[in-house]
Amino acid sequence: MLIGLFNDWTVVILMMIGLYIVIAHGNLIKKLIGLTIFQTSVFIFYISMAKVDGGTAPILADGITQYSNPLPHVLILTAIVVGIATTALGLSLVVRIKESYNSIEEEEIQQQDNEEQQSKNKAEENA
Repeated sequence: MLIGLFNDWTVVILMMIGLYIVIAHGNLIKKLIGLTIFQTSVFIFYISMAKVDGGTAPILADGITQYSNPLPHVLILTAIVVGIATTALGLSLVVRIKESYNSIEEEEIQQQDNEEQQSKNKAEENA
């Protein structure tokens, strides 16, 4: 029974690992890695659900009665490309944040923002 659900267990474990990394770590690079792991688990889930046992490529031939639908695989290829582009955009944003705040730790960035906002509020009160 467990062997038959191997893909499902793999998907659940990868999803939980990715979600844990996003929630537990304050480092922006680690958060991006967690999102990528989570995204990969969704790809695996979608492809494993699209698998047709005994199905072949949708090419007309004699003796073949069951075909696999290629659409889910094409959609996943598109999703992979979009995922790579999104990850690249996220990494470029992390580089800009590092240049601006000199840190990629979420708490340090938030602390710097809070200090800056407090100094602006004090300057407005004094004016």
